[in-house]
Amino acid sequence: MNFKEILLQAKAGQESAVIALLEMYKPLLIKGAIVGGRFDEDLYQELCITLIRCIRMFRF
Repeated sequence: MNFKEILLQAKAGQESAVIALLEMYKPLLIKGAIVGGRFDEDLYQELCITLIRCIRMFRF
């Protein structure tokens, strides 16, 4: 399955597709959640929520 198909399924609300995208972007989310050399769990969760919101709002 390609990225576009996964994104379309996630946008339609398919939970497994949303999880696949979160896993795909996990390294970037973790990198963004490191502040001052320390991992911030709350920031990581906020970044995950923001990604999910962006998936819902994305237009082709």
